[in-house]
Amino acid sequence: MAELVPFAVPIESDKTLLVWELSSGPTAEALHHSLFTAFSQFGLLYSVRVFPNAAVAHPGFYAVIKFYSARAARRAQKACDRKQLFQNSPVKVRLGTRHKAVQHQALALNSSRCQELANYYFGFNGWSKRIIKLQELSDLEERENEDSMVPLPKQSLKFFCALEVMLPSYDCRSPGVGLVEEPVDKVEEGPLSFLMKRKTAQKLAIQKALSDAFQKLLIVVLESGKIAVEYRPSEDIIDVRCEEELHGLIQVHCSPWKQCGQEEEEYLSDFSLEEEEFRLPELD
Repeated sequence: MAELVPFAVPIESDKTLLVWELSSGPTAEALHHSLFTAFSQFGLLYSVRVFPNAAVAHPGFYAVIKFYSARAARRAQKACDRKQLFQNSPVKVRLGTRHKAVQHQALALNSSRCQELANYYFGFNGWSKRIIKLQELSDLEERENEDSMVPLPKQSLKFFCALEVMLPSYDCRSPGVGLVEEPVDKVEEGPLSFLMKRKTAQKLAIQKALSDAFQKLLIVVLESGKIAVEYRPSEDIIDVRCEEELHGLIQVHCSPWKQCGQEEEEYLSDFSLEEEEFRLPELD
């Protein structure tokens, strides 16, 4: 059965692993490195979080690991549960289960995460971006010519970016747009600070447009290991140049996978364990 991998923050319980009975000897930083090394071989990791056990439990740590792929999370759970891995005693690994009453809305990945996911499934040379338009919408120069005695409203830098993500092997292109507005005061901040803010606003507009373009793509991982791409445009976005050509387009291509990963903040309050409830051992 094919698996769908969107360019979104993985919040599904079947993509989350809970790991406990980690030794208290290493530091949290050392455990993070060891866990990342051990579990990244099964698939691209979204995050690895290490936490100390509760005060009433034996000294040690537990961890929450998130994958982009549920299939990769299942492989990791089966291969690593009750194994010693990088310590002398075995660890326990379970898939997370989310309480039914808890509902979360999917969040779009930022541009750096989108590129990380694209590099993993498509390869570093398997995709590219083309900036179609990068335009400044600020009206700061007009305000500078106004009467200096008249108080000016709060000014801001505005940049608009339109680009497209291209996947040559799949004959697919996905458009994206980004609009960024940053408050600025040229008099108080000085010319150097203003130039830095202008450069930052340009960069943010490009990043926002890149993330928007990736949101319209869906990675389809087939059981054979081949990768397919589906283009799903948003209803409120219309690209008159190529919309009809791209809608519903899907092409299959076999591509090697790359391994990489980063850490980002997690929210753990609504997770429990599958098959076995997660409780830290009580002190004697």
